[in-house]
Amino acid sequence: MKKNLLLTLALCLLAQWSVAQAPKWVEKAKRAVFSVVTYDESDKILNTGNGFFVTEDGIALSDYSLFKGAQRAVVINSEGTQMPVEVIMGANDMYDVVKFRVAISGKKVPALVVAPVAPTVGASIYLLPYSTQKDRSYTTGQVKEESKVEGQYHYYTLDMQLKDKMVSCPVMTAEGQVFGLAQKSSGKDTATICYAVGADYAMAQKISPLSFNDHTLLSIGIKKALPETEEQALVYLYMASSQLAPEKYTELLNEFISQYPNSADGYLRRANNQIFQSKEASSMDKVAADMDKALEVAQKKDDAYFNRAKLIYGYQLDKPEKTYKDWTYDRALDEVRKAIAIEALPVYVQLEGDIQFAKKDYAAALASYEKVNDSNIASPATFFSAAKTKELMEAAPEEVLALMDSCMARFVQPYSEEAAPYLLERAQMRLNAGQGRGAMLDYDEYYKAVRGNVNDVFYYYREQAAVQAKQFQRALDDLAKAIELNPKELTYFSELAVVNIRVGRNEEAIKVLKDALEIDSKYAEAYRLIGVAQLQLKQNKEACASFAKAKELGSDFIVVGRPITAASDPVAAYVRCKNEFLS
Repeated sequence: MKKNLLLTLALCLLAQWSVAQAPKWVEKAKRAVFSVVTYDESDKILNTGNGFFVTEDGIALSDYSLFKGAQRAVVINSEGTQMPVEVIMGANDMYDVVKFRVAISGKKVPALVVAPVAPTVGASIYLLPYSTQKDRSYTTGQVKEESKVEGQYHYYTLDMQLKDKMVSCPVMTAEGQVFGLAQKSSGKDTATICYAVGADYAMAQKISPLSFNDHTLLSIGIKKALPETEEQALVYLYMASSQLAPEKYTELLNEFISQYPNSADGYLRRANNQIFQSKEASSMDKVAADMDKALEVAQKKDDAYFNRAKLIYGYQLDKPEKTYKDWTYDRALDEVRKAIAIEALPVYVQLEGDIQFAKKDYAAALASYEKVNDSNIASPATFFSAAKTKELMEAAPEEVLALMDSCMARFVQPYSEEAAPYLLERAQMRLNAGQGRGAMLDYDEYYKAVRGNVNDVFYYYREQAAVQAKQFQRALDDLAKAIELNPKELTYFSELAVVNIRVGRNEEAIKVLKDALEIDSKYAEAYRLIGVAQLQLKQNKEACASFAKAKELGSDFIVVGRPITAASDPVAAYVRCKNEFLS
């Protein structure tokens, strides 16, 4: 009895001594440790674990495994208060760490100070468990080994037993600074050995511009923070713009504006995002307000005026049937000229030309485009704009083509797919100018640029060029290919018949046209052209019957536009236009 009493007393004294020997900072430091509960998409508990605050405004560290697959999470501090995890600020699956920000319930929370210097091998260390009790309990041990992570951060092997539910609890120096997050034991010795990833490495985790596609971060459904700098955040916004729904993207923009309220880019991007969702004037009012704010905070006022002009121009171009207040082409022109008055950048002048083009003020538009083409931003697109403007001004074909030649001269041969649209445009312009051979060559280059990925319409257009160049066999081949790709398009049959008639293959023309009538028995043009072919074959009686059938079906003109079937003598009418038709 006496021995038992003494033993009990000794144990009590030992316990008191242990508490007494605990560093003074332990009790206060333990208030920074919390429990974490994560939830899945069904809002059922996914995992529970530990973490701790490293800043008084709510930045915290824990293990990534705890958050993987989570749609939301809460922390429970030492006083039992629940606080939601607001955003994920970085994560690494290899070293199992995550950094996040908690929406704290007060002005500040107890936080640990990250040790600026790694503890040496053999140094005494302290692991602080989560507790809702005011006590000084801890687990102690020593640093057994220290290694480097990414050359500058630390990873530790600890001579210490890790008890259950202590993963991601803070590991402290004797001075009361946190240097690591406790990790699960592994290997042969799990009784006396455990590990810790450096708190410095955990703190280094961040959101970068490329994090939007990071697999580790994507596995966490909780909202992600923006990158730490405005420049990086803008790149992040760009990455997100094409992958998020407009509503989600708006939320991200709102966060950016909240974080960077003096960034004109934030208001501008939100305005551009909102404008395509706006169905009511009240929504457009928000767009206009954002543009006003962008101008207010902009360091470069000319850039703000330019972007306002571009937005108004784009809105009017997209919705010509609507006008929001004074958002007209004239207003857009006024805004871009304010930008030009500050600094006459070629890109501003280009927009000025585009707005003038939209107003159909082609002379003014051409003057603007010519300025751009004399600048350092001259490009295929700017020369094309000038060429198109001249074409609409009904300038001489050689003037239009000279600009298109300047356009194409800015590409390196062999032409890439980037050049393909311009080749197609020049081909059509050459065709309109009667340069059939040049047009045909452009179509050939287009075919090579797009690696033969063309449709029936391409072959039809190239056939037009081939006919003009008197390359009739080429024309016949292209029409045959067009029909192969689209065997229901009757225009191709009639065109094939015309070319056959032109080269004296009248029987073949009639066969082609009868094929067309198999598709549509009321295709009037087929009967007209059969009549033409029959006249060539001296089958005047049959020709008259074919013309009569064409008239019956409601069409009185052949493809050259001369009245045939309406004439009292269709044969004589045909003779009058024969030379033009077959020239």
